[in-house]
Amino acid sequence: MAATDASIGTFAAATPGPVRRFDRAAFRVVFLSSLGGALEFYDFIVFGTFAAYLSRAFFPAEDPFVSLLSTFAVFGAGYVARPVGGLVFGRRGDRSGRRESFLLSLAVMSASTMAMGCLPTYASGGVWATAAFVALRLVQGFCLGGELPGAITYAVEVVPVRRATLACGVVFACVSSGVLLATGVNALVHALLPPASVEAYGWRIGFLVGGGLGVLSWALRRSLEESPTFLRMRERARLAGHSGRGPLRELFTRYPRRIWVGIGSTCVVAAFNGLLFAHMPAYLIRTLRYGGAEVATALNVASAATAVALVAGTWMADLAPRRYVYRVGCAVIAAGALPAYGALVAHALPLPTLFLLIGLSAAFTHGIFAGILADLFPTEVRFSGVAFAMNIGAVVFSGLGPLAATWLVAATGRLDAPAFLIVAAALVALVCSFALRGLEGQVGEDPV
Repeated sequence: MAATDASIGTFAAATPGPVRRFDRAAFRVVFLSSLGGALEFYDFIVFGTFAAYLSRAFFPAEDPFVSLLSTFAVFGAGYVARPVGGLVFGRRGDRSGRRESFLLSLAVMSASTMAMGCLPTYASGGVWATAAFVALRLVQGFCLGGELPGAITYAVEVVPVRRATLACGVVFACVSSGVLLATGVNALVHALLPPASVEAYGWRIGFLVGGGLGVLSWALRRSLEESPTFLRMRERARLAGHSGRGPLRELFTRYPRRIWVGIGSTCVVAAFNGLLFAHMPAYLIRTLRYGGAEVATALNVASAATAVALVAGTWMADLAPRRYVYRVGCAVIAAGALPAYGALVAHALPLPTLFLLIGLSAAFTHGIFAGILADLFPTEVRFSGVAFAMNIGAVVFSGLGPLAATWLVAATGRLDAPAFLIVAAALVALVCSFALRGLEGQVGEDPV
């Protein structure tokens, strides 16, 4: 045993640990790890802003509402594939390494996104075109299941423990750039092409640009090295002669409570993003009769405000217990949802001004929830735990959110009905924040 301990000590001394400061080199590492997540948010906006065109291209129906509902159902189907993908890539990341897993997921996701832009429409390809579109969305969702969880896991393992939440904030700030890029592409397509051309082929440009950016991101990400925390964990297990149980079996048998708390902690962010970025564009244009250019500008304002606000919020969450800061964020969103939707329906405020406030309201939830998730699970199951909890929350509250919001408006006759989904999600997350005490503190702990 003494020899083994000595060997472990020698290895720990020789193996590089997390970077000592959050300097330029650390920022570069965190930025590169976030590129796949940026593509995820890019796809969010592309799907939402072009939803009306996609519905006519692949799901034609006599009733435009039914056609749009079908499109949002396919959007949700992609999220259903995410938990499976998260488990597959999470298991691979916990066994073989973080870097290899999110290189593979980004490569396949990029190819799927590009292929969606090349498909024939229902008019020329019939039901096979629609089936292929659905299949590619499922593949895309499968790969997305490992992308952002991989970035979160990697980021918290390569920065100082006292800056782990801020690292998650930087990841999500970079991810928000995907929203700005997508709305920019959408605005450019509409500015350069007449409406008939946008419907005929302009929507394809958004998917092709996304696929190309994914390939570029994959090439840049190849320069990343493996997480030193993962390397130490694997070497300790090897020197101790422990093959251990598989990470998934370990996760579900030893940490079920952490899984449930993690799922609940994701729901407010998932609901917020699902409705704001996927449902809101079509809802504002088709239901509330806002102009497309005004909506694009407002989404950019919300994305920029969120990116700045969440960095500030995650910085604060590294100074105080993050669960306290998170509770404030949940309460702010729960209290503000109904007034915000009421102002949208009444056209009471200029849209960019209202969306600035909406973006700022995410300061204490977006980014912080990722630090909460990573801190719930030890190194040997962290990727799997973050991926499963985040993806289940995404399926229920983000993937199905646009579909539920569209149905809720039709069922109740209230144009502000989507606000109730946001309030419910914020209250669930608030309740779960009180269960965090005693479960935190896994980031920075030496694996055993």
